[in-house]
Amino acid sequence: MGRLFGTDGARGIANTELTCELAMNIGRAAAMVLTENCENSRPKILIGKDTRRSSYMLEGALIAGLCSIGADVVLLGAVPTPAVAFLIKEYKADAGIMISASHNPFEYNGIKIFSSDGYKLPDALEEEIESIVIDKSKPFYKPTGDGLGRVSRAKDARELYIEHIISTVPYRLDGMKIAIDCSNGSASSTAEQLFTRLGAECFMIADKPDGTNINDNCGSTHLDTLRKFVVENGLEAGIAFDGDADRCLAVDEQGNVIDGDFIMAICALDLASRKKLKRNAAVGTVMSNMGFSRFCSDNGLHFISTDVGDRYVLEAMLREGYNFGGEQSGHVIFLDYSTTGDGQLTAAQLLSLINRRRAKLSSIATLMTKYPQVLINVKVTNEGKLHFFTNQAIKNKIEDVRKELGSDGRILVRLSGTEPLVRVMLEGLDKELITRLAQETADLIKEKIGV
Repeated sequence: MGRLFGTDGARGIANTELTCELAMNIGRAAAMVLTENCENSRPKILIGKDTRRSSYMLEGALIAGLCSIGADVVLLGAVPTPAVAFLIKEYKADAGIMISASHNPFEYNGIKIFSSDGYKLPDALEEEIESIVIDKSKPFYKPTGDGLGRVSRAKDARELYIEHIISTVPYRLDGMKIAIDCSNGSASSTAEQLFTRLGAECFMIADKPDGTNINDNCGSTHLDTLRKFVVENGLEAGIAFDGDADRCLAVDEQGNVIDGDFIMAICALDLASRKKLKRNAAVGTVMSNMGFSRFCSDNGLHFISTDVGDRYVLEAMLREGYNFGGEQSGHVIFLDYSTTGDGQLTAAQLLSLINRRRAKLSSIATLMTKYPQVLINVKVTNEGKLHFFTNQAIKNKIEDVRKELGSDGRILVRLSGTEPLVRVMLEGLDKELITRLAQETADLIKEKIGV
């Protein structure tokens, strides 16, 4: 993990940790690095943003930084993160920047950068940007006159993105009644039009952003309202996005949560049945439920596990020639259609599958049995994060738990790549046992390195 960029970009509380000055310097450094690595001496860079109030402030800072180095900027407005990745090629741009803190509360914000091929910026280029910003390894360019960059606004960005998703759907959603929770985020600008054009009757939730209500008791991290709404209104399914709509979770007609592992199981088996699953494999992470790996084994599919983070899933897919992967959190990558996780594309594929089969989502989801899982987040200081790797008491506790669980479960303790947290996750057949062991482990971590 880098000094500025974590597993999903630079992120922090806007205007204190992620300041205008820092955003401007990231823009300046990014323009310098991209100028050196692109064919055009004047790079074209797209900027998208989510609906946070601070996104306007950071957008302005990025514009200043990019233009001061001589890059031209195209503003996309409030769009999903995967729209930025997709539109880079559509607009023949050299890079794209998304301003968002994803599922985090509205006071946070973040900056993630995509390269000219629509993929997240490689580690080496992120490190070069970090070196310029933090170490001042190179002085910033200072062009004058017509050497400065220009700014324009894209007029058809959302329409191009919506048309792209529609083009990937093999079977329309005619006759379906669904609820869509936009988390008062980026999906608010595209979801209703997208799913209505696909033929569904849409009931919208949390689709009126005001700059401060993004992810506020809504979206993929707060599903209770959606679950209740689906059941009370007799709908076939509910879909929930996060703040920048690069992930989605679903709710079946009974109000049961269909998480990323279930979505991956459903879609992977369908792709395999249609001979569209390359190498007959699905790429997940160490956080994927044990039930998903068992599902893959039972159905003749290969399960490939990576470190946590959709960038690591994607790296494995590109390296080994796979075309499908994702995370339990709802980042799902259909590499034939997208270069990154795309919540709306994933939802469209899932709903299309349900409608084609004329089956209930609850019935389809029975193809996988989920192992009981307990996840506890422990808030730690930055210093605590450093000591996590060397604290012997924590190491001993993890090993003791691993021995007690044996082959009937597992423990995974890791640092969050986007938040000041240590995540303690246990899975196993005995819910009472893993709950007790998870709490004991979390309590020890809090005692040793917690806030």
